[in-house]
Amino acid sequence: MSQGESLSHVSSRWRGLTLTPAQLLPLVLAELTALWLIVVTGAAVRLTDSGLGCRHWPGCQAGHPLPAKSGHAFIEFGNRLFGALTIAATLLAWLAARRTPALTRRHVQLSLAIFVGTLLQAPIGLVAIASDLRWPIVMVHLLLSIGLLGCATILALEVRAVQVGRVEPLVPLELRRLAFVFASACFVLIVSGSLATAAGPHSGGGKADEVDRLGRLDPFVYAHAAIVGVFLITFLFSLGYLAARRDRSRRLFLLGKAVFVVLLLQMGLGELQWRTHLPWGLVLVHVFLAATVWVGTIALATLFWRPNVHLADR
Repeated sequence: MSQGESLSHVSSRWRGLTLTPAQLLPLVLAELTALWLIVVTGAAVRLTDSGLGCRHWPGCQAGHPLPAKSGHAFIEFGNRLFGALTIAATLLAWLAARRTPALTRRHVQLSLAIFVGTLLQAPIGLVAIASDLRWPIVMVHLLLSIGLLGCATILALEVRAVQVGRVEPLVPLELRRLAFVFASACFVLIVSGSLATAAGPHSGGGKADEVDRLGRLDPFVYAHAAIVGVFLITFLFSLGYLAARRDRSRRLFLLGKAVFVVLLLQMGLGELQWRTHLPWGLVLVHVFLAATVWVGTIALATLFWRPNVHLADR
């Protein structure tokens, strides 16, 4: 068989390939996991002052694609490598979604949007380095990651629902609308936390006075605490309803409880890190818990509107 015939054979087999939602789901979950972890590795770069460990892209230094023997360079370059793996995971998930006939066009478009958004992170990272880590660029970098993580959470739940089937919403319309409120409050909470970081001691690339900062820290911390209160009130109201009606969906209530437990851990850790003057290790765990709360919040809000059959107690 000639090379042309071999390529034609592979192309023909690909066009004829079809996947089931059950086969697609592991790829989507791998995508979600990668997007989850890239938030943490990106935070590690900033919190260890490694953002300028590699001053060039895609190589680390001019004429040297690999990092020199520097801890900061290895951390920054390691995050880039993991970013490349994340791009590959989102590309694979999109290509697989295209070969899954059970999905709707919207599902495939969402998968494509996740891939394109992840791909955009590379040039945004380059701009961040070229601007010596100006806080607005770094903040866009993080918030895009958070948005993509939320989209990947929704996609995973949608693929699962296509696999097992759906039921009618298990909570009333008022509570479904409240889900938009607490999900929005959670995102604003992450934004306020990002602003506090931009004003805090973790410059991302060396001494704090050598990198663009955002004013004083205290006002942003107080604003962040106020938004925590808004999110907590709306979330607790929803959790109280689920507790009172847990006979309709015990699993939905358990998910709400799990998110609430992680939220309490995050709040406690936030108080501890503030009282201990923001050690980077505690802040990194705080970021991980924030990403976890975000995934749980988006999952809960999505399932309020579009539950699958496994959530309904028969």
